[in-house]
Amino acid sequence: MTTAPVRPVAPPPVPHPLRTRSFRLLFAGRALSLLGDAAIPAALALAVLEATGSTTALALVLGCAMVPKLLLLPVGGVVGDRFDARTVALTTDLVRCATQLTVGVQLLGGSPGLAVLAVAEAVGGAAGAFAMPTGSPLVKGTVAAAALHRANAAMSVAQSATRLAGPALAGTLVLTVGPGWAFVLDAATFAVSALLLTAVRVKRVPIPRRSLRADLAEGWREVRSRDWYWTSLIGHSAWNGAAAVLMTLGPAIAVQRLGGGTTWVVLLQVGAVGFLLGALLADRVRPRRPVLAANLGLATYALPLLLLALDAPAWPTIAAYGLAQAGLGFLSPVWETAVQRAVPAHALARVTSYDWLLSLAAMPLGYVLAPVAASAWGPEVPLLAAAVVVGGCCAGTALVPGVRRFRQDGQPVASS
Repeated sequence: MTTAPVRPVAPPPVPHPLRTRSFRLLFAGRALSLLGDAAIPAALALAVLEATGSTTALALVLGCAMVPKLLLLPVGGVVGDRFDARTVALTTDLVRCATQLTVGVQLLGGSPGLAVLAVAEAVGGAAGAFAMPTGSPLVKGTVAAAALHRANAAMSVAQSATRLAGPALAGTLVLTVGPGWAFVLDAATFAVSALLLTAVRVKRVPIPRRSLRADLAEGWREVRSRDWYWTSLIGHSAWNGAAAVLMTLGPAIAVQRLGGGTTWVVLLQVGAVGFLLGALLADRVRPRRPVLAANLGLATYALPLLLLALDAPAWPTIAAYGLAQAGLGFLSPVWETAVQRAVPAHALARVTSYDWLLSLAAMPLGYVLAPVAASAWGPEVPLLAAAVVVGGCCAGTALVPGVRRFRQDGQPVASS
């Protein structure tokens, strides 16, 4: 007697992570704070320039925000792993609420002190160093493993939407009621985010209490033991340095060669739309080799750099920038999911803190070197150099066995 073959039973469909209460609350809080943050750069620049009339003062305030963040990021990773990520994120939201409210009150008072602005931004930057490594543990701790990719895609969509809405919101506030209200709004978003986090339930894996040095060393070993991770970080760092070069030299080239400031504004808006489309694509596409696909997408940033250097017309340059930003939008959720699935939960905040550290550290380097090189040899040289570096470093990860073999579930693809 023959029996009919048994068909494998398909696993039940995984509900969208936004149907999970804890992730829904986390998503709402993060989206709100991202919107408030997106309105701040323009408001801060106008406020400092209005108060002092000095670009040097603006550089000082921006530096006060960046330096503590870079110095404290590894420590923030240790704290995120050692303690409850939800509590750390909630605390940093409250701290940043206080700093932004302080700046807002100063601006609304009509006589902002540069020292107060600098100290507030320094404290906010330090709080950011502890908040940023909590992102991955919070997502991983609020959704099922099978829903990680869609959860990260949703976060990226929120980020891209705020990139579109934030500058418009900032412009409206600055032109109607003044830049101080932008900071008050940002403070309010952090307060709401903290309130929502009180209701979020996050799974966590505590780590044994050891010295800070031992925890830092263990986090670095986790990074160094994965060739796909640390080589990708080199590419991500190169991307951030190249982005700083483009942001430094691009506006002047747009004004002088591509039709004026409107061209630059259109380029940035097309980039924001591209980022959104890339994030939406990542929600639908599951590449077999996600790290390789994401890094190759990031390598497209070489295109707008090359076109700017070669004095190409405006529309191809704008289209290339939109494509490059789509590559970034695609990478964000794909990369986050890969890291969350491959890195043990107890080390996740420390590992991601090194990612943030290398990425952010490259940007000041690009800001400093780009104008110096442009003054000595013309803008074409630093733009071409940045294109070669970002294209070579990101596409070059294809040569790394771990990058080629990494598959969706965090395990290596079998060699053929």
